[in-house]
Amino acid sequence: MRKKKNLFERFSNWATHATGSSAAFIIATSTVIIWAVSGPIFNYSETWQLVINTGTTIVTFLMVFLIQKSKTRIPKQST
Repeated sequence: MRKKKNLFERFSNWATHATGSSAAFIIATSTVIIWAVSGPIFNYSETWQLVINTGTTIVTFLMVFLIQKSKTRIPKQST
């Protein structure tokens, strides 16, 4: 009998699929391009740099756990 997946399991499966898509790559690339183009508008200020540094740090932190979750799925053995 198959056990129902909990909310976190379903979310992590969805997030793994979504972040591995072409759309996610295009969104990430577009974000970096928009940030770079906006540099002169904000005079390359420390706040302007802090925005991308904070954003990428948060995304990287969360993705590490998501990758770990997706790679350590071990099928349960039936007894």
